[in-house]
Amino acid sequence: MQKLLRMILTSKVYEAAIETPLEESPVLSRQLGNRVLLKREDLQPVFSFKLRGAYNRIAHLSADERSRGVITASAGNHAQGVAFSGRRLGITTTIVMPVTTPAIKVAAVRSFDAEVVLHGDNYSEAAEYCAELAASSGKIFIPPFDDELVIAGQGTVADELLRQTSGNMDAVFVPVGGGGLLAGVAAFVKALRPEIRVIGVEPVDSDAMARSLEAGRRVRLESVGIFADGVAVREVGRLTFSLCRQLVDEIVRVDVDEICSGIKSVYQATRTIVEPAGALALAGLKKYVRERGVTGQTLVAINSGANMNFERLRYVAERTMIGEKQEALFAVTIPEKPGSLRRFCNELVGERNITEFNYRLAGRESAHIFVGIAISGAEQRYAFMEELARAGFNSIDLTDDELAKTHVRYMVGGRSSGVANERLFRFWFPERPGALARFLGAVGADWNISLFHYRMQGGDFGRVLVGLEIPGDSEEELVKVLGGIGYRYVEETKNQAYRLFL
Repeated sequence: MQKLLRMILTSKVYEAAIETPLEESPVLSRQLGNRVLLKREDLQPVFSFKLRGAYNRIAHLSADERSRGVITASAGNHAQGVAFSGRRLGITTTIVMPVTTPAIKVAAVRSFDAEVVLHGDNYSEAAEYCAELAASSGKIFIPPFDDELVIAGQGTVADELLRQTSGNMDAVFVPVGGGGLLAGVAAFVKALRPEIRVIGVEPVDSDAMARSLEAGRRVRLESVGIFADGVAVREVGRLTFSLCRQLVDEIVRVDVDEICSGIKSVYQATRTIVEPAGALALAGLKKYVRERGVTGQTLVAINSGANMNFERLRYVAERTMIGEKQEALFAVTIPEKPGSLRRFCNELVGERNITEFNYRLAGRESAHIFVGIAISGAEQRYAFMEELARAGFNSIDLTDDELAKTHVRYMVGGRSSGVANERLFRFWFPERPGALARFLGAVGADWNISLFHYRMQGGDFGRVLVGLEIPGDSEEELVKVLGGIGYRYVEETKNQAYRLFL
């Protein structure tokens, strides 16, 4: 611990990075009943804290190591941190990035004079190729998180925090991917002010650190969520896990809707749009306050980055209201007779604001409604369902149904009478030319595609809904074919929203 503390205090971070401001948000403080401070790492030269660790690691290279050049694999902020540091220090830099990396990120890395090598559909494939290139070329690999010098560089954030607050804070919320930032912050804070709580924040679908801490060993996830791509790590580092296991107080998990709400909250407080990983800490802070009933404390959230794809903003805006507990989604079945729809709107919806309304005749006996209702908290959501039940309307709460929120709400129509043995799947297609052709080449010759829905959301992967007509004796072949494509997928054939509206 003392060694790491000394490394933080003697780091070379400020040869390239800046000391970022710590800003109080009066709006968030009033809303949450606590003093809320935002550490603005989104204001770094590469719009992310990653510059700190990358520069500190590269600046400590020997003359011989510098002459060989550096290499790393990354699709995001670490890539820019390494590239920026290499240019600043006059070191040749190679960055291996997945082919699916958005063009804006590739262009940002190239703007720092780095050589970009595009390989693979995901980070894992890029990292494997990076290891091969490093071994064959002799270039020095710069790890994204599991390295003492990288952790020390990230730990300078905590040094600044304690000086900027004079140590007067109750908790600091830290986004977690591989754990470098969390380990660095925890090491410094706990060495000097152990009473301050250090709380990591992870997406529910990329929670490798939380699961590892619960298991008492490093856990490798089979798959990770792609929305907060800056923290989409399957396995945390050995060193970062060891430090976090000793020093971190707890981990808060947040879902996509809560992250979107965090992005909006940061915008309202700073008029800055951060990336999903950049809003992670604030999303966790809000959830912590809401669930624990915390009041009157000083809470800090680290805004870790602002490399947001503009195309993703539509998706963020659509999911924000649910994340703020201001919208609930329902499937409601009403009798197919004159006056039913009017009764539903006048007597049950009443003065509530309707955020979305989709209607489909289901038959001569009943009709299905996909409806969004403006609410103020979860209590109103449950109260509306109880009112529907008392009025004799069958309903399903779809507020937490990912299929309904991502696809069904844009597709409400009704089942086709000509479809037989349909199976429904949600896929994550890599956003690159040829992804659809590869899929069709694998399934198109054997099974009929009965449904297809895709909306661009500005990420490395596209969310695609596919219906396939599969004979009952094809199960083994189906599993083999879908596994061979290599795209992540989830079957949704039994989903209630699908059965009602599609």
